[in-house]
Order: sequence, then structure tokens, then C-alpha cells
Amino acid sequence: MDHGPLQRKLGYRFAQATLLQQALTHRSHGTPHNERIEFLGDSVLNCCIAQELYRRFGELKEGELSRLRANLVRQETLAELARELELGTYLRLGEGELKSGGFRRPSILADGLEALFGAIFLDGGFAAVQDVIRGLYASLLEHLDPQTLGKDPKTLLQELLQARKIPLPQYAVVATRGAAHKQLFQVECQIPQLAIHTTGFGASRRIAEQEAAQLAFAQTQK
Repeated sequence: MDHGPLQRKLGYRFAQATLLQQALTHRSHGTPHNERIEFLGDSVLNCCIAQELYRRFGELKEGELSRLRANLVRQETLAELARELELGTYLRLGEGELKSGGFRRPSILADGLEALFGAIFLDGGFAAVQDVIRGLYASLLEHLDPQTLGKDPKTLLQELLQARKIPLPQYAVVATRGAAHKQLFQVECQIPQLAIHTTGFGASRRIAEQEAAQLAFAQTQK
């Protein structure tokens, strides 16, 4: 399989292709698999995110920083970032996992992304993996509000609607512009019960959805 598109999205090219291959190999496929590298990547990710939060939020206490980090490195966040990379199409899974849709399972996607971080660390060092993590997390870090404990706009909107017993919002991509490597997504968020209809734009579907959710959340506060 050609890993070029994945490496371009990561913004990193491996010198040791075997490390990339191992990072993408689930234990159901055989050995060597990615569990040990995933263990390393988990620690590297936590360190990088902790450093970014420490640098950005000098006024926050340890407990507040810990809660922000927990939300940024949780399985759901990692799985969403992995989907943006289309990581599932590159994972090497056993026949059983393939048939059961393992390439879409959040736990497998999250573990695979952490394994990639570990492999980049082994291949290029801490500075290299730090650059990759900063790039992937750029939008999340930019829109991070300490008052919400690091929860992204989609999560905040979902929790608010669930508390009010209102059906979850509907997201739809209504347009994409630009070349494949530099697309701009236009996403609509609709909450018919509240007559809310917002539009978000971004370099990925995830970013556009988050912007649309942020606008929708703001309207619920009026």
C-alpha cells in the first residue's frame, strides 16, 4: 500500500518504513504489531499536550491543566483525528477484525494514532513528533476554552441538547472547494427544534463541523 498520502497529511516522512508498517499493524494481523509502540506514543502524546497547555495557560492550576489534557487525549478525540487522516484505510487488521468493521472502531483508531506518534518519535525524535502533534491538534488548541474543561464545541452542544432532551444536531457537508490537497469544507449544522441553522468552514470536515457547532452553541445561549 502507498503510505505517501498518509505521510503528507501527517507532515512527516518516515526514514524507517518498517516502523510505519509496525505502527499500522494491529495484533489481530500478526507480529510485530503496534502495542509496544502505542504504549510509547501514549506517553509522548501526553507529554506534548502537557507542554502546550503549560505554555498557553500560565494562569491555570495543576488540576485544571490535567482536566484539559484528559479531554484532549481521550479516545474519542484521538479517533476523530484518526478519521480525519483516514487512518482506518491504512491499518493492517486480521480477517475477523476486517469483517467486523475494526477499521472504524474508535479504540482501534485511537490506538493506531498513538502508535504512529510512537513510531515518529523512534524514527525522528521528540521534536519531530511534537511538530506532528501540534499540527494535528492546532484547531483544537486554538479554540480551547479553559472554562469548558477542554471540551470541543460539538461535545458541548451535544451535552446541552441531551440535558434539554432535544435530538442531537444534524451535520451535513454542503460544499467542498479547492484542490484535493488543499480543500475547504462547508458544513451546515441544524437543530430544527430550536430553529437553529449555522454554517462552518474549515480545511477538514472536522474543523468545519466544530465551527458550525460553536456558532450553534452560541445561539443556544441567547
